[in-house]
Amino acid sequence: MASDLVTANHIARRAVVYVRQSTPHQVLTNGESLRLQYALRQRARGLGWHEADVEVIDADLGLSGASTAGREGFKDLVARVALGEVGLILSIEVTRLARNCSDWYPLLDLCGRHGCLIGDRDGLYDPGLPDGRLVLGLKGTVSEMELHTIRSRLTSGLLAKAGRGELALQLPTGLVRDPSGVVTQDPDAEVRSRIALVFSTFLRERTAVRVVGVLRARGLALPRRDRHGDTVWRAPTVAAVTTILRNPAYAGAFVYGRTRLGPPGAKGRQKQRRRSPAEWRIVVKDRYPAYVDWETFERIGAMLADNRADYMRVRGRGVPRDGAALLHGVTWCGECGHKMTVSYKRGSTYACAYLQRQHGAPHSERLQAAPIDAAVVAAFLDAVAPAELDALVAAERARRDAEEGLRRAEGEQLQRLRYEAALAERQYRRVDPDNRLVASELERRWEAALVELRRGEEAMARREAAAAAPAMSDRGLRARAAELGRQLPAIWADPGTGQAKRKELLRCLIDKVVLRRTGSGVAAVRIVWRGGAASELEVDLPGSTLATMARGAEMEARVLELARTGLHDEEIVAVLAAEGHRSPQRASGIHPSTVRRIRLRHGVKLPCRCTRWPAVPGWLTVKATATCLGSSEKWLRDRLRAALIRTRRDESGRYLFPDSQEAHAALLQLRAGRIDSVDFTPSGLQQGGHHYV
Repeated sequence: MASDLVTANHIARRAVVYVRQSTPHQVLTNGESLRLQYALRQRARGLGWHEADVEVIDADLGLSGASTAGREGFKDLVARVALGEVGLILSIEVTRLARNCSDWYPLLDLCGRHGCLIGDRDGLYDPGLPDGRLVLGLKGTVSEMELHTIRSRLTSGLLAKAGRGELALQLPTGLVRDPSGVVTQDPDAEVRSRIALVFSTFLRERTAVRVVGVLRARGLALPRRDRHGDTVWRAPTVAAVTTILRNPAYAGAFVYGRTRLGPPGAKGRQKQRRRSPAEWRIVVKDRYPAYVDWETFERIGAMLADNRADYMRVRGRGVPRDGAALLHGVTWCGECGHKMTVSYKRGSTYACAYLQRQHGAPHSERLQAAPIDAAVVAAFLDAVAPAELDALVAAERARRDAEEGLRRAEGEQLQRLRYEAALAERQYRRVDPDNRLVASELERRWEAALVELRRGEEAMARREAAAAAPAMSDRGLRARAAELGRQLPAIWADPGTGQAKRKELLRCLIDKVVLRRTGSGVAAVRIVWRGGAASELEVDLPGSTLATMARGAEMEARVLELARTGLHDEEIVAVLAAEGHRSPQRASGIHPSTVRRIRLRHGVKLPCRCTRWPAVPGWLTVKATATCLGSSEKWLRDRLRAALIRTRRDESGRYLFPDSQEAHAALLQLRAGRIDSVDFTPSGLQQGGHHYV
């Protein structure tokens, strides 16, 4: 069966038979195709090659020919053709070599340049000749088109089936498919209740992290599927909780196209990217038995998106935390329109550096948070004051319902542990005692199950004992709620209400707050309420210096006027506070040091040198005591900080020492090292006042 195209130059090189099947399933089931491909060795011998010069490359079995990724056999074949080692390439058809023209035509170029023939079941071709290249090129083009046609048909059928919601996708934990193809909830009651508990706990706690904290505090595990599709119980994680909350199958919806392939990475691999719900390709509701309704699922998705504090992209508000800034996550810059961040360096401030970073503005916007928070809270309380809240009663009812759900989940988990322990015991008792290897393993499993059961029972007993104890804080909260009329201002001022709860209350009515500095020490605050209504406020901000304050010059002139009339600093402070002035860096009130600095800067002295605090008869200050002892103030203050000297303090915070010979003698003994400490407090004086080494 010789051919005119085969020459001695071709036979002097090797003949290669390339064998490939597209999928592992074809390798196992389509044995006839493999037999025909391996039989090409006989054809090579018929063309004039010796048995020893015929080589089979079958390293690409189970790999698609759509690309060269992972096809080491094809890459090796191309390399050997480029080196001039191959005189003939045989394949059952050209689709086995490549189904992509970008891979097929470079192979034709190499074969034509190095005089290598290509043969299939239809004939033998020389890529170096126009006729041969034409036929091979047409076959490669048809092969590529055939691949796209097959893929298009399969995809069309798949989308048609998905559009009806009949495509059998992998189900999440809590949903199972029976032999007839009908999807039902898991028959395991613990699995069903645990999935429902995740949703109910999130709706109460509002963050996935807190859900994990609640489950871990109770020792509750989450049902997950292993790689074999079996249900296993594992410790809860944030990723596991968010996976459950984001899966639309729990809302009864069949969804196709939740992910898409991203651009190839550095290693050429494409990663799956999650699409937003608006980009889902096919959504068929009410196809599965639901754990939550679709509206609740959408609300949970919105809460998860809002919890992301990604200011530049998703612009979420973030999770309310216990930081001092009450408007964290809802503040927007009135100058550039971007989200403002919170800085707690040197006090809490709302900052926006977009204009400085993008357009080279000289300064970034920084506004003190405390006065703005106070103004917004006052507006919030005024807005809800007419409607008395029954929030505590509803919260108490929700807390009892949540506690009941958690206790039910604990009971179900304990029941499962008891069953596993009983099952392990039955398996151990049924084994042949002479089969030591199996018996020892079953005994180990029984002991492990008993240990888990004991831990669960002890944890349940501890929690039941704690629940049986009188809840003093709850009764106190109810008493305060009844006394205060369950009004929001009282709840807000309650020390038991944390900053995170206050932020959640604000977000119930406030959509966002727009801040803009309008002048020296003044900020314009625009509150956008839920529903679209807005309120405009002006807030005085603490300035860095007196000159930057709006009424700084007025206050300075008033201080000089009052000081020249002979008033002392404390008296001037009282007058200025009544007139509404304040010190720099303070939201309200005036410090005496501010008045003193203004007075001394202008050279205004008091008519007589008066001490800031009056003397206390029978007692001496630190400075006076150090003078009497002939020692330094530092020595006394170091012993005061180390609690080696204990004494009384007056209302201003000054340390006072008894003005007596006995007290001075005790301090001298302490300095000489004869005694260990000195106590001038009333209780200490009754017991002798000092302790010997």
